[in-house]
Amino acid sequence: MPTTTRLPEHPKRIFLVGMMGAGKTTVGRLLGERLGRDHLDTDEQVVRNTGRTVPEIMEAEGVPAFRIEEKKALAQGATADKPIVVSAGGGVVLDPDNRACLRKNGFTVWLRAGIETMAERVGSGEGRPLLGDDPEAALRRLYPEREPYYVEVADLVVDVDDLTPEQVVDRIVAALP
Repeated sequence: MPTTTRLPEHPKRIFLVGMMGAGKTTVGRLLGERLGRDHLDTDEQVVRNTGRTVPEIMEAEGVPAFRIEEKKALAQGATADKPIVVSAGGGVVLDPDNRACLRKNGFTVWLRAGIETMAERVGSGEGRPLLGDDPEAALRRLYPEREPYYVEVADLVVDVDDLTPEQVVDRIVAALP
């Protein structure tokens, strides 16, 4: 069963956070459809804003340049006028300003997955520059760095390992105020 820590009065914006391979984009699209809301994926928004893919930005300008664009994309979701579901990039929680933005502007759901589940889902890691040649080893390294931040921002935690995306959506919808 999901764990709830804090419920805002009106979750106009629902943010999904978690590691690569947790299912944020898939669940975000389904949740948006279920609730009749727009869906914004921060990585996809970065591409719309810049005309370049995440790997292109990271290769040309480095991770810090990507993080700047990611912060802009998150802010676009956080200030949306209409109710929205935002699938945030896995590393969005690394920035203290982004964590404050998540806490202030909506209901944040941490899609928590085990390393094995995430590694299976990301496969070779193609299109995910931070995973390098050994995605499982990279996930094992990144997870402990990010976990405390996911805990900090989460209003709801859903363990996704043994759930279908539809079941994850069911749990989120059931927990919404």
